[in-house]
This record gives sequence, structure tokens and C-alpha cells, in this order.
Amino acid sequence: MNNSVARFAVVLSGCGVFDGSEIHEAVMALLAIDEVGAEYQCFAPNTWQAKTVDHFTGQATALAGDDDNRNVLAESARIARGSIKDLSEFNPAEFDAIVFPGGFGAATNWSNFALKGAECEVNSEVEKAVQAAYRGGLVIGAMCIAPVVIARILGKHHVKVTIGTDKAVGAGIEQMGAVHEPKGALDVCVDEDNKIVTTPAYMLAKSIKDIRRGAQNLIDEMISLMD
Repeated sequence: MNNSVARFAVVLSGCGVFDGSEIHEAVMALLAIDEVGAEYQCFAPNTWQAKTVDHFTGQATALAGDDDNRNVLAESARIARGSIKDLSEFNPAEFDAIVFPGGFGAATNWSNFALKGAECEVNSEVEKAVQAAYRGGLVIGAMCIAPVVIARILGKHHVKVTIGTDKAVGAGIEQMGAVHEPKGALDVCVDEDNKIVTTPAYMLAKSIKDIRRGAQNLIDEMISLMD
């Protein structure tokens, strides 16, 4: 680490499991970072959501291009209590690690994996941040479905990740050139060579206590990989 206090960038994709960041995963990641005595700064891309979903009915209320659709950065600010920066401002030299909580926003706002699978495109700011973090030697963490974005960006390096035990998603990750390692709900996949740590979270977890434990395991392993 560059100093005695580890510094984490936490990238969000909105606010809510169906169209943004999974709130439990995001909050438990922030809590785990705080509990180890580290610091964090939240970021999000300043872009429009692919869709806005009513989390009570589960129905989409707005789509990309609609006047009442929502902005990813503005929605992510809800989780961050307003303390958030545009992802375009991310400077890897200021951090030791970067974390990507899950939620469908990873597959719809950070990328279009939900539509195109292994052939998906990734938001340019997200790709830039991941590439910069990788080149800078930061430890990269991802939860739930978010590892598919890491696999799409860094697959050429044959990075190793997990999203749990979903064979279809795992096959998509393999098609991207990455390696998928099946893991249980509380487990972490540690790619020491590429400094990437991933955990299944709500891809397998059944309760918020599992999310807390999984997030703690993720952050602990990330700390152990820091120089």
C-alpha cells in the first residue's frame, strides 16, 4: 500500500437491484471497508440507466431515451449519501483498490451483458477505470454479476473470477477469455497473479447476513493482496 490507510474506490451503477447497484451488496462492501480501518470514495458513470424499474411491481417504468428515465450517477448518490464523484474523475494513483458491487446495473448500465452476453459492450468510463486500475496494480474486487464486466474488459489476460455456480453465465465468462471458478455463496475467488478478488453475493446468497460475510471475506482478501 502507498500509506498506512488503504484507499478503496467503490463504483456504483445506480440504486436498486433491478436497475442499478444491489443496495445490500453496496452497503456491506462500504461497511467492510470501514471496519478494517480503510477509506473509500464512491464513483459512478454519468450516464442514463438502460431502464428504470419500479421495485415494488418489478415492472419497467421508463426506458433509455424516455424523459422520466434516471441518471446512474444521480441514483448512485442515494447510496453514497451524496458523497460521490463522476467516474471520469477516477485517478488510480489515489487508490489501492477498486470495488464493483453487483446488481442488474452491472449488466445493463455498466454493460449490455443482459442483452448480448459474451459479446457485450462496456461503458467507456467503466472500461477506462478498470484498465487504469489494472495497469496501476490496484486490487480489483467485484461482487455478484459484476465479475462479467471485469471478464469482458480483462479477459485477454485470462483473469480468474467467479459469479457462483451459474453454468450459463460461467460459460459466457469463459467465452470472453477469462476463467470461471465455481464458488459458494460466502467464498471468494482470488486471482493472485492479476490481483482480482470476486464473490458470488446474491447470485447464491439467501440473506443479508450472507452478504455481509461475503463482503467481509472479499475485502479481507483484497487487503491481503495489497503491496
